[in-house]
Amino acid sequence: MVKQRHQLFVSMLCTADALVVLVSCYVAWLVRLYIAGDMQAFSVDRVVREPLAFLVIPAVLYAMWGFGLYRARRDRSIISELGQIVRAVLGALAAVVVLVWILGSTLIDPHVGTVIVRLWSIDLDASRLQLAVLAPTLVVLLAGERLAIRSFLRSLRKRGRNLRHACIVGVGRLGQITCRTLDRNSWTGISVAYFIGHRETTGRKECLRRPVLGGINDLERALEEREVDAVYLALPGSCASEIPALIKRLERFAVDVRIVPDVNPRHMPQNMVVSELDGMPILSVRESPLYGVGGVGKRVVDIAGALACMVLFAPVFAVIAVLVRLSGPGPVIFRQQRVSLGGETFNIYKFRTMTHVADVEPARWTVRDDPRVTRIGRWLRKTSLDELPQLLNVLRGDMSLVGPRPERPELIEQFREDWRGYMLRQHVKAGMTGWAQVNGLRGDTSLKKRIQYDLFYVRHWSIGFDIRILFLTLRRGFVHRNAH
Repeated sequence: MVKQRHQLFVSMLCTADALVVLVSCYVAWLVRLYIAGDMQAFSVDRVVREPLAFLVIPAVLYAMWGFGLYRARRDRSIISELGQIVRAVLGALAAVVVLVWILGSTLIDPHVGTVIVRLWSIDLDASRLQLAVLAPTLVVLLAGERLAIRSFLRSLRKRGRNLRHACIVGVGRLGQITCRTLDRNSWTGISVAYFIGHRETTGRKECLRRPVLGGINDLERALEEREVDAVYLALPGSCASEIPALIKRLERFAVDVRIVPDVNPRHMPQNMVVSELDGMPILSVRESPLYGVGGVGKRVVDIAGALACMVLFAPVFAVIAVLVRLSGPGPVIFRQQRVSLGGETFNIYKFRTMTHVADVEPARWTVRDDPRVTRIGRWLRKTSLDELPQLLNVLRGDMSLVGPRPERPELIEQFREDWRGYMLRQHVKAGMTGWAQVNGLRGDTSLKKRIQYDLFYVRHWSIGFDIRILFLTLRRGFVHRNAH
């Protein structure tokens, strides 16, 4: 019965998604007509024959199926679901772009009124514009639809409907953590019906206000007497060897089986990644968050942002170069070794702000009223304009627009001994601005706080976090009282 209801729900969800995609296609088409000044061409006949929807609807639905958006995963968070929607939409539209380029954009033969594929009449410019409008429209409308469905299901579950009942095998610490977690996340609609003890027999009759229906030997009897939809195996590490036999025994029942590993989640980092190698699950607790799609997205933002800034600040570059040249002997651009992602060293570029002699001195931080800083250099540091040449480092891939500020190799050797976890900073590229900087931690401020803010950034990195920091940098300005 549960499976039948799920199939009905998936069918309804697919239909709703298809309607949302259809509406998005027509919205994008109307926007394209408006931008092109061709609204007089709008007609019911053209609406019916609009070709793009016939490509986009199956492409998006197939991509959403491929990303698991039609699987029964009540424990999937809304953030995870929205991320999958974005990936599915981008993947589907990428496939459509290729198809439109190969086949052309006219899919309806007006003479016979049937859906066919033509290899001519391609309107690439119009298709590009329409797809550019379609991408954000799809993401917004599909996300809105899924949020509305979640709200509806949550209201049902609060009234005791649309629930799935679960049994937890294990009454120890892990079993109780599992039960409390499911209770706390009631939006999943998963209700714990009863426990089974993790030993052969148990004297307990109740656990967290749920009945305990015997020990491991009573599992089959309990499932026959009180049917559930899912079984959570929350056994202590000492009983891990019993899990394969339990899974084998559960094959007689039409239940979902989930294993809760005996690892305290409080001891695990928030950005832990679960992967699999030849059937072996692996928990990655320390690795760069820039692997995969996220890293590609960050690089796209870096290149686009750096190019835009270089065009915008081109006149400023020229004026500063002249001022630095007039301030005294030495090169206009100062180069120095710094450390970035993975401990790789690179030459950072800055407008020279110190006397030429200071370049060869041992590594030490600049202090307020430092005599080595020139008059024009003091102003450049105060406004952070001395860092504009680092846009070249961003384009070269040495740095990112956002990340922890790069340090000299000598200072890193010192900090890695003094500050536990400091080397986590090297899991991301060094940046022109960062979470510490937008929170006022520049210049002569607490080193401990700066490192804490940098580590917070690494552990919670996302494209959205980067964009937030960039907006805060613009909003709070480049001038700061601690810069010197």
